[in-house]
Amino acid sequence: MLNVQGVDSFYDRSHILHGVSLGIARGEILSVLGRNGTGKTTLLKTLMGLTDRSTGRIALGDVEIGAAPTHKRARAGIAYVPQGRQIIPDFTVRENILMGAFARPDGRQAIPDLVPALFPYLMANLGRPGGLLSGGQQQQLAIARALAAQPKVLLLDEPTEGIQPNIVREIEDIILRLNRDEGLTIVLVEQNIPFARKAADAFVIMEKGRVAASGRRAELGDDLIHRHLAV
Repeated sequence: MLNVQGVDSFYDRSHILHGVSLGIARGEILSVLGRNGTGKTTLLKTLMGLTDRSTGRIALGDVEIGAAPTHKRARAGIAYVPQGRQIIPDFTVRENILMGAFARPDGRQAIPDLVPALFPYLMANLGRPGGLLSGGQQQQLAIARALAAQPKVLLLDEPTEGIQPNIVREIEDIILRLNRDEGLTIVLVEQNIPFARKAADAFVIMEKGRVAASGRRAELGDDLIHRHLAV
């Protein structure tokens, strides 16, 4: 579904990613792990075309998208839920969700059919300004906005960070439902190692902008976690 080969990525003159290669199969979850500052967020931004420059190959299915602008990558089927959510506080819940629909290939402006089942609170508060929602509710809103684009691949950057504990489990359950019930392919940057191990079909560990280790979920043992992720 998504194939990355020999990708370098830059912010101005800062060289952040170095020769990153990874792949994710259709319908799987890839967990991207690593300490702070190892290039995890830059990897997601590079996939979306949000860094200043990148080289190497990025393909979605058989389509090379590495040179495409961000809006064309979104229309090709990649949706991004950034760290910090970045909803528009003065827009209503409905308006925030429908922003994602601009990337739909058919151009239809509609709340996805999945949203009522996954996010009943949002459906009951469609007219409420997004800025009045709690952090966890804003995270749900950011995911709903991404789903409005009808993506093939969903990029999630630390979706449980800074969220009240009672909502964290809801967010985790939603991620698993999107993958296992809806077949959505997901790239998950996550500091919550137990959830990353539970959710992932495969993993990569980033270190200094490079892939330090990768494999299937069963290979993510305590030795790798201690070596690359322990603080």
